[in-house]
Amino acid sequence: MSEDDPFSSILSLVRVRSATSGGFTAGGKWAIRFPRPDKIKFFIPAKGECWLVIDGMGEPIRLRQGDVFLLATQRPFVLASDLSAPMLDAEQVFASGTCEIINIADGDDFLFLGGHVLIDNEAGRLLLDSLPPTVHLPANMPEAGTLEWLIEQLVREHQQGRLGAHFATAQLAQLMFLEILRVYVGGKDEMAVGRLRAICDPRIAPAIKLIHGDPRRDWHLAELAKAAGMSRTVFAVYFKSVAGVPPLTYLTEWRMRLAERALKESNKPLAAVASSVGYTSENAFSAAFKRVTGRAPKRYRVAIRQTFAESDVEPHLDEA
Repeated sequence: MSEDDPFSSILSLVRVRSATSGGFTAGGKWAIRFPRPDKIKFFIPAKGECWLVIDGMGEPIRLRQGDVFLLATQRPFVLASDLSAPMLDAEQVFASGTCEIINIADGDDFLFLGGHVLIDNEAGRLLLDSLPPTVHLPANMPEAGTLEWLIEQLVREHQQGRLGAHFATAQLAQLMFLEILRVYVGGKDEMAVGRLRAICDPRIAPAIKLIHGDPRRDWHLAELAKAAGMSRTVFAVYFKSVAGVPPLTYLTEWRMRLAERALKESNKPLAAVASSVGYTSENAFSAAFKRVTGRAPKRYRVAIRQTFAESDVEPHLDEA
Protein backbone atom coordinates (compact mmCIF):
# COMPACT_ATOMS: atom_id res chain seq x y z
CA MET A 1 0.00 0.00 0.00
CA SER A 2 1.41 3.36 -1.00
CA GLU A 3 2.29 5.83 1.72
CA ASP A 4 1.17 8.56 -0.67
CA ASP A 5 -2.39 7.26 -0.92
CA PRO A 6 -4.18 6.46 2.35
CA PHE A 7 -7.47 6.29 0.42
CA SER A 8 -6.19 3.32 -1.59
CA SER A 9 -4.89 1.67 1.58
CA ILE A 10 -8.37 1.82 3.15
CA LEU A 11 -10.07 0.48 0.01
CA SER A 12 -7.53 -2.34 -0.15
CA LEU A 13 -7.98 -3.20 3.51
CA VAL A 14 -11.79 -3.38 3.31
CA ARG A 15 -11.51 -5.58 0.21
CA VAL A 16 -13.82 -3.51 -2.00
CA ARG A 17 -15.23 -5.62 -4.85
CA SER A 18 -17.91 -4.21 -7.13
CA ALA A 19 -20.00 -5.81 -9.84
CA THR A 20 -23.00 -5.01 -11.98
CA SER A 21 -26.08 -7.03 -11.08
CA GLY A 22 -27.88 -6.59 -14.37
CA GLY A 23 -30.78 -4.30 -15.06
CA PHE A 24 -33.99 -3.88 -16.96
CA THR A 25 -35.74 -2.00 -19.72
CA ALA A 26 -39.32 -0.77 -19.51
CA GLY A 27 -41.90 1.43 -21.13
CA GLY A 28 -45.21 2.97 -20.11
CA LYS A 29 -46.37 2.65 -16.51
CA TRP A 30 -44.41 0.30 -14.30
CA ALA A 31 -43.24 -0.13 -10.69
CA ILE A 32 -40.99 -2.69 -9.07
CA ARG A 33 -40.27 -3.28 -5.39
CA PHE A 34 -36.86 -4.51 -4.22
CA PRO A 35 -36.22 -6.25 -0.88
CA ARG A 36 -33.84 -4.97 1.77
CA PRO A 37 -30.36 -5.22 0.22
CA ASP A 38 -27.56 -6.96 2.10
CA LYS A 39 -24.89 -5.06 0.16
CA ILE A 40 -24.15 -1.47 -0.83
CA LYS A 41 -26.12 -0.83 -4.02
CA PHE A 42 -25.74 1.71 -6.81
CA PHE A 43 -28.33 2.62 -9.44
CA ILE A 44 -27.98 4.18 -12.87
CA PRO A 45 -30.93 5.28 -15.03
CA ALA A 46 -28.92 5.05 -18.24
CA LYS A 47 -31.93 6.06 -20.35
CA GLY A 48 -35.07 7.86 -19.25
CA GLU A 49 -36.23 8.85 -15.76
CA CYS A 50 -37.89 7.18 -12.78
CA TRP A 51 -38.94 7.61 -9.18
CA LEU A 52 -37.02 6.08 -6.28
CA VAL A 53 -38.79 5.55 -2.95
CA ILE A 54 -36.76 4.21 -0.01
CA ASP A 55 -38.70 2.84 2.95
CA GLY A 56 -38.61 5.24 5.89
CA MET A 57 -36.60 7.93 4.12
CA GLY A 58 -39.09 10.62 3.22
CA GLU A 59 -40.27 11.90 -0.14
CA PRO A 60 -39.76 10.11 -3.50
CA ILE A 61 -36.53 10.97 -5.30
CA ARG A 62 -36.53 11.75 -9.02
CA LEU A 63 -33.71 9.99 -10.84
CA ARG A 64 -32.88 11.43 -14.25
CA GLN A 65 -30.89 9.99 -17.12
CA GLY A 66 -27.22 9.79 -16.22
CA ASP A 67 -27.71 10.24 -12.48
CA VAL A 68 -25.86 7.87 -10.16
CA PHE A 69 -27.34 6.87 -6.81
CA LEU A 70 -25.59 4.99 -4.01
CA LEU A 71 -27.64 3.21 -1.34
CA ALA A 72 -25.54 2.33 1.71
CA THR A 73 -28.43 1.60 4.07
CA GLN A 74 -30.31 -1.69 4.25
CA ARG A 75 -33.85 -0.59 3.42
CA PRO A 76 -36.33 -1.93 0.84
CA PHE A 77 -36.98 0.42 -2.07
CA VAL A 78 -39.22 0.98 -5.07
CA LEU A 79 -38.35 2.08 -8.60
CA ALA A 80 -41.24 3.30 -10.74
CA SER A 81 -42.22 5.37 -13.74
CA ASP A 82 -45.60 5.84 -12.06
CA LEU A 83 -46.00 5.20 -8.33
CA SER A 84 -49.66 4.23 -8.90
CA ALA A 85 -48.74 1.39 -11.28
CA PRO A 86 -49.23 -2.25 -10.18
CA MET A 87 -46.19 -3.31 -8.15
CA LEU A 88 -43.91 -6.08 -9.41
CA ASP A 89 -41.81 -8.14 -7.00
CA ALA A 90 -38.11 -7.88 -7.87
CA GLU A 91 -37.34 -11.27 -6.30
CA GLN A 92 -39.71 -12.90 -8.78
CA VAL A 93 -38.68 -10.74 -11.74
CA PHE A 94 -34.99 -11.49 -11.24
CA ALA A 95 -35.43 -15.03 -9.91
CA SER A 96 -32.94 -16.44 -12.44
CA GLY A 97 -30.12 -14.57 -10.70
CA THR A 98 -28.40 -13.72 -13.98
CA CYS A 99 -26.75 -10.39 -14.71
CA GLU A 100 -28.69 -9.86 -17.91
CA ILE A 101 -30.87 -6.93 -18.97
CA ILE A 102 -34.51 -8.02 -18.98
CA ASN A 103 -37.72 -6.28 -20.03
CA ILE A 104 -40.33 -5.78 -17.29
CA ALA A 105 -42.91 -3.73 -19.25
CA ASP A 106 -43.79 -2.97 -22.85
CA GLY A 107 -41.31 -0.67 -24.54
CA ASP A 108 -37.71 0.30 -23.99
CA ASP A 109 -37.80 4.03 -23.32
CA PHE A 110 -36.19 3.35 -19.92
CA LEU A 111 -32.91 1.49 -19.20
CA PHE A 112 -31.81 0.80 -15.64
CA LEU A 113 -28.44 -0.61 -14.60
CA GLY A 114 -27.76 -1.79 -11.06
CA GLY A 115 -24.66 -2.84 -9.20
CA HIS A 116 -23.52 -3.91 -5.77
CA VAL A 117 -20.41 -3.54 -3.64
CA LEU A 118 -18.95 -6.28 -1.45
CA ILE A 119 -16.69 -5.34 1.47
CA ASP A 120 -15.01 -7.16 4.34
CA ASN A 121 -17.40 -7.70 7.26
CA GLU A 122 -15.10 -6.31 9.97
CA ALA A 123 -12.79 -3.85 8.24
CA GLY A 124 -15.67 -2.61 6.12
CA ARG A 125 -16.86 -0.49 9.04
CA LEU A 126 -13.97 1.87 8.24
CA LEU A 127 -15.83 2.74 5.06
CA LEU A 128 -19.47 2.26 6.03
CA ASP A 129 -19.21 4.40 9.17
CA SER A 130 -18.10 7.34 7.02
CA LEU A 131 -20.76 7.01 4.33
CA PRO A 132 -24.21 8.59 4.53
CA PRO A 133 -27.25 6.34 3.93
CA THR A 134 -27.55 7.68 0.36
CA VAL A 135 -25.45 9.57 -2.15
CA HIS A 136 -27.18 11.15 -5.18
CA LEU A 137 -24.89 12.44 -7.93
CA PRO A 138 -26.88 14.32 -10.61
CA ALA A 139 -25.79 13.95 -14.22
CA ASN A 140 -25.42 17.72 -14.61
CA MET A 141 -22.91 18.21 -11.79
CA PRO A 142 -19.47 19.51 -12.90
CA GLU A 143 -17.65 16.35 -11.75
CA ALA A 144 -19.91 13.97 -13.70
CA GLY A 145 -17.71 13.59 -16.79
CA THR A 146 -15.98 10.37 -15.73
CA LEU A 147 -19.25 8.90 -14.44
CA GLU A 148 -20.88 9.63 -17.81
CA TRP A 149 -18.06 7.83 -19.64
CA LEU A 150 -18.33 4.81 -17.31
CA ILE A 151 -22.10 4.63 -17.84
CA GLU A 152 -21.59 4.64 -21.61
CA GLN A 153 -19.09 1.78 -21.35
CA LEU A 154 -21.38 -0.26 -19.08
CA VAL A 155 -24.28 0.15 -21.48
CA ARG A 156 -22.08 -0.85 -24.43
CA GLU A 157 -20.81 -4.00 -22.68
CA HIS A 158 -24.33 -5.06 -21.69
CA GLN A 159 -25.83 -4.40 -25.11
CA GLN A 160 -23.10 -5.82 -27.34
CA GLY A 161 -22.34 -8.97 -25.35
CA ARG A 162 -18.72 -9.01 -26.47
CA LEU A 163 -16.13 -11.58 -25.40
CA GLY A 164 -15.29 -11.05 -21.71
CA ALA A 165 -18.29 -8.77 -21.13
CA HIS A 166 -18.92 -10.09 -17.62
CA PHE A 167 -15.32 -9.45 -16.61
CA ALA A 168 -15.37 -6.01 -18.24
CA THR A 169 -18.56 -4.92 -16.46
CA ALA A 170 -17.11 -6.01 -13.11
CA GLN A 171 -14.05 -3.82 -13.65
CA LEU A 172 -16.19 -0.90 -14.80
CA ALA A 173 -18.38 -1.32 -11.72
CA GLN A 174 -15.27 -1.19 -9.55
CA LEU A 175 -14.25 2.07 -11.22
CA MET A 176 -17.83 3.36 -10.89
CA PHE A 177 -17.80 2.86 -7.12
CA LEU A 178 -14.36 4.48 -6.84
CA GLU A 179 -15.54 7.49 -8.83
CA ILE A 180 -18.69 7.80 -6.68
CA LEU A 181 -16.46 7.93 -3.60
CA ARG A 182 -14.09 10.42 -5.23
CA VAL A 183 -16.91 12.79 -6.09
CA TYR A 184 -18.45 12.37 -2.65
CA VAL A 185 -15.24 13.02 -0.69
CA GLY A 186 -14.48 15.92 -3.02
CA GLY A 187 -17.33 17.71 -1.28
CA LYS A 188 -15.66 17.11 2.09
CA ASP A 189 -17.25 20.18 3.71
CA GLU A 190 -20.55 18.26 3.71
CA MET A 191 -19.05 15.00 4.97
CA ALA A 192 -19.65 13.65 8.43
CA VAL A 193 -16.73 13.50 10.84
CA GLY A 194 -14.79 10.29 10.23
CA ARG A 195 -11.92 8.62 8.45
CA LEU A 196 -12.96 9.46 4.90
CA ARG A 197 -13.11 13.12 5.82
CA ALA A 198 -9.76 12.87 7.58
CA ILE A 199 -7.84 11.35 4.67
CA CYS A 200 -8.93 14.10 2.27
CA ASP A 201 -8.39 17.01 4.65
CA PRO A 202 -5.34 18.92 3.37
CA ARG A 203 -4.31 20.21 6.81
CA ILE A 204 -3.79 16.79 8.36
CA ALA A 205 -3.01 14.87 5.16
CA PRO A 206 0.77 14.85 5.84
CA ALA A 207 0.21 13.19 9.23
CA ILE A 208 -2.30 10.68 7.82
CA LYS A 209 0.22 9.71 5.13
CA LEU A 210 2.89 9.08 7.76
CA ILE A 211 0.56 6.83 9.77
CA HIS A 212 -0.56 4.79 6.76
CA GLY A 213 2.92 4.71 5.25
CA ASP A 214 4.64 3.27 8.32
CA PRO A 215 2.14 1.98 10.90
CA ARG A 216 4.87 0.00 12.69
CA ARG A 217 6.70 3.14 13.74
CA ASP A 218 6.28 4.47 17.27
CA TRP A 219 4.79 7.77 16.18
CA HIS A 220 4.64 10.59 18.72
CA LEU A 221 2.13 13.43 18.70
CA ALA A 222 4.90 16.00 18.25
CA GLU A 223 6.15 14.29 15.06
CA LEU A 224 2.69 14.13 13.50
CA ALA A 225 1.94 17.73 14.48
CA LYS A 226 5.22 18.90 12.97
CA ALA A 227 4.40 17.13 9.68
CA ALA A 228 1.09 18.99 9.59
CA GLY A 229 2.76 22.30 10.44
CA MET A 230 0.84 22.81 13.71
CA SER A 231 1.51 22.90 17.42
CA ARG A 232 0.70 19.71 19.31
CA THR A 233 -2.38 21.22 20.94
CA VAL A 234 -3.83 22.75 17.79
CA PHE A 235 -3.10 19.57 15.82
CA ALA A 236 -4.71 17.27 18.40
CA VAL A 237 -7.87 19.39 18.62
CA TYR A 238 -8.20 19.84 14.85
CA PHE A 239 -7.47 16.18 14.07
CA LYS A 240 -10.20 14.98 16.43
CA SER A 241 -12.68 17.51 15.00
CA VAL A 242 -12.15 16.00 11.53
CA ALA A 243 -11.47 12.31 12.20
CA GLY A 244 -13.65 11.88 15.27
CA VAL A 245 -10.79 10.38 17.29
CA PRO A 246 -7.42 11.69 18.57
CA PRO A 247 -4.36 11.11 16.33
CA LEU A 248 -2.83 8.30 18.38
CA THR A 249 -6.20 6.57 18.69
CA TYR A 250 -6.48 6.75 14.89
CA LEU A 251 -3.02 5.12 14.69
CA THR A 252 -3.97 2.35 17.13
CA GLU A 253 -7.25 1.59 15.36
CA TRP A 254 -5.52 1.47 11.96
CA ARG A 255 -2.93 -0.93 13.37
CA MET A 256 -5.68 -3.20 14.73
CA ARG A 257 -7.46 -3.32 11.36
CA LEU A 258 -4.19 -4.38 9.76
CA ALA A 259 -3.76 -6.96 12.52
CA GLU A 260 -7.26 -8.33 11.87
CA ARG A 261 -6.31 -8.96 8.26
CA ALA A 262 -3.04 -10.64 9.26
CA LEU A 263 -4.83 -12.89 11.74
CA LYS A 264 -7.45 -13.80 9.18
CA GLU A 265 -5.23 -14.27 6.13
CA SER A 266 -1.97 -15.64 7.47
CA ASN A 267 -0.65 -18.31 9.83
CA LYS A 268 1.86 -15.94 11.41
CA PRO A 269 2.44 -16.48 15.14
CA LEU A 270 0.84 -13.88 17.37
CA ALA A 271 4.22 -12.33 18.18
CA ALA A 272 4.91 -11.83 14.46
CA VAL A 273 1.52 -10.20 13.92
CA ALA A 274 2.20 -7.92 16.88
CA SER A 275 5.59 -6.94 15.47
CA SER A 276 4.10 -6.25 12.03
CA VAL A 277 1.94 -3.49 13.51
CA GLY A 278 4.53 -1.96 15.80
CA TYR A 279 4.31 -3.89 19.09
CA THR A 280 7.38 -5.46 20.69
CA SER A 281 5.25 -6.97 23.46
CA GLU A 282 2.71 -9.65 22.61
CA ASN A 283 0.80 -8.83 25.81
CA ALA A 284 0.59 -5.13 24.96
CA PHE A 285 -0.65 -5.99 21.47
CA SER A 286 -3.27 -8.40 22.82
CA ALA A 287 -4.56 -5.78 25.25
CA ALA A 288 -4.77 -3.13 22.50
CA PHE A 289 -6.46 -5.54 20.09
CA LYS A 290 -9.10 -6.53 22.65
CA ARG A 291 -9.70 -2.90 23.59
CA VAL A 292 -10.36 -1.91 19.97
CA THR A 293 -12.15 -5.00 18.63
CA GLY A 294 -13.72 -6.45 21.77
CA ARG A 295 -12.00 -9.83 21.34
CA ALA A 296 -8.57 -11.21 22.16
CA PRO A 297 -6.52 -11.88 18.97
CA LYS A 298 -6.40 -15.65 19.50
CA ARG A 299 -10.18 -15.80 19.95
CA TYR A 300 -10.63 -13.58 16.91
CA ARG A 301 -8.55 -15.90 14.74
CA VAL A 302 -10.41 -19.01 15.94
CA ALA A 303 -13.80 -17.35 15.37
CA ILE A 304 -12.89 -16.18 11.86
CA ARG A 305 -11.56 -19.61 10.86
CA GLN A 306 -14.76 -21.17 12.23
CA THR A 307 -16.83 -18.76 10.14
CA PHE A 308 -14.94 -19.78 7.01
CA ALA A 309 -15.38 -23.46 7.87
CA GLU A 310 -19.13 -23.09 8.34
CA SER A 311 -19.51 -21.23 5.04
CA ASP A 312 -17.35 -23.74 3.12
CA VAL A 313 -15.10 -20.88 2.01
CA GLU A 314 -11.36 -21.38 2.25
CA PRO A 315 -9.47 -18.24 3.30
CA HIS A 316 -6.35 -17.31 1.36
CA LEU A 317 -3.53 -17.95 3.77
CA ASP A 318 -0.15 -16.28 3.52
CA GLU A 319 2.28 -18.69 5.10
CA ALA A 320 4.94 -16.02 5.46
